[in-house]
Amino acid sequence: MSAPAQAPIESQREAFYGRADSQHLAPLWTRLKALVPAEPAPLCVAHRWAYADVRPFVLESAAHISAREAERRVLILENPGLKGSSRITSSLFAGLQLIMPGEVAPAHRHTQSALRFIVEGSGAYTAVDGEKTLMHPGDFVITPSWAWHHHGHDAEPGKGGPMVWLDGLDIPILALFNSTFREDHHTEQAPLTRPEGDALARFGQGLLPMGHRATSLNSPIFNYPYRRTRDALHALTRAGEPDPHLGHLMRYANPLDGGWAMPTMATMIRLLPAGFATQPYRSSDAMVFVGVEGHGEIRVAAQRFEIGPHDIVVVPGWLGYTLHAKADLVLFSYSDRVAQEKLGFFREQRLAG
Repeated sequence: MSAPAQAPIESQREAFYGRADSQHLAPLWTRLKALVPAEPAPLCVAHRWAYADVRPFVLESAAHISAREAERRVLILENPGLKGSSRITSSLFAGLQLIMPGEVAPAHRHTQSALRFIVEGSGAYTAVDGEKTLMHPGDFVITPSWAWHHHGHDAEPGKGGPMVWLDGLDIPILALFNSTFREDHHTEQAPLTRPEGDALARFGQGLLPMGHRATSLNSPIFNYPYRRTRDALHALTRAGEPDPHLGHLMRYANPLDGGWAMPTMATMIRLLPAGFATQPYRSSDAMVFVGVEGHGEIRVAAQRFEIGPHDIVVVPGWLGYTLHAKADLVLFSYSDRVAQEKLGFFREQRLAG
């Protein structure tokens, strides 16, 4: 068709689109390739938060606002590609929370699920659904959806150090479904109804109480102590070589059904021996990595990110990456993989080196 003949057709189409717009209609054929691309096109970008750089800001926040006034004194880790969205990936939230000696972060509950990965400090605790647990660096702690919870630091003011942990929440997922609810407790601290260590004693020994019926999609264990996790990781090194693409990778599991520990966020921890480098790997879930022990590097396309203890690196979904250990490297990670698996669209690829 000649250019002069084509021009009237295009103008007629534009006029049609304009009339349709008055009825809040839009032509799919002008948007189809963007709505249904051949492969994921993530809006978030790969980025590293060096803990040495962000820690001073986290600690300074205590000089500006108390845990009680802030409710949760958290500095958001906002992806540079998602500025203003309060998201580290398209589907997940991340932030660094600080609590100082003598403080209490008041009790509330919400439909979002939350994970805590403890970064530094001692003396602080979280109380979840009536049970208190002390938190130690490397511990993975779960706050299930709609569970009363508060945080505190038992040391007297001026006699202990700061406690910092990474908060991971499924806030954007809940927002997508317009299912966000929250409620503040009428007291600052929710009542404690079970002894400390009760959940781990009941469900963390390879045994289960007779007659127990699950009341939550989360694991009944809400604190996975790092001392146990570390032992399990190092036991793997005596049983065989690391997976070429993943290293010695383990997932936190729900002891009731063997599934993921949380219903929307997949939590994992891995060990890479000194000098080991993974083969390229990619998956449809964007991954948030946290350095626990050792030092290494995460390479994403042409970018290289050093990662050591407490550093945080985000890798967008479907971007190939490799992990390189300079010293024995332990990495905690979380993503929305479990949600993707349940909905049937999780994909992964082991790429050639």
